[in-house]
Amino acid sequence: MASTHVTCDQIGPTRILGFVTSHFAIDVPSSLIERAAHGEMRAFEHIYRLFERPVYTLALRMLGDADEAQEILHDAMLQLFRKLGQFRGDAPFWGWLRQIAINEALMRLRRRGIVETVDEMPESVDCSTPSPEHQRDLERALSRLPPVTRSVVWLYHVEGYSHEEIAVSFGKSVSFSKSQLARGTQKLRALYAAPLVQVAYA
Repeated sequence: MASTHVTCDQIGPTRILGFVTSHFAIDVPSSLIERAAHGEMRAFEHIYRLFERPVYTLALRMLGDADEAQEILHDAMLQLFRKLGQFRGDAPFWGWLRQIAINEALMRLRRRGIVETVDEMPESVDCSTPSPEHQRDLERALSRLPPVTRSVVWLYHVEGYSHEEIAVSFGKSVSFSKSQLARGTQKLRALYAAPLVQVAYA
């Protein structure tokens, strides 16, 4: 990819997370879901393979840890196996499964006892540094945010959660969600412009 000069003003919330998305338009036949709900393991394995990568990616972006993301994948799919009979088709299947995965990730954050968030606004930086590999740079920057802040940024900008929904998920106020989003987004801009330590992603 050719080198590009990017200014802070150009790196808005949509641009920042436009390179990374967890929206997967995967068609799942209702007959496949019904067979899996009735205990047909081959049908469930088919669903597992369809959504293995989306669930893992979502967990990795929220938790920032490949091993924990793999555990979330396992736990979410176990919950899916148990709850599949409850799916009524009122919403897209991925949206339903995505909520299961997000709940598992949030439970993992709570079990960690993590309360670390972005409490201070970063100093202003020169964002005109060439950034030839936007996708990788943005993923590295996202990985360097504190876990709670990263989850708020991801849930709002990528998963489409409202501030009210995020507040309920974390057991916090709406102002908590709004402040973490604002501070996290500005921190992400600063990290995106700064030299970043390489992080390996599966």
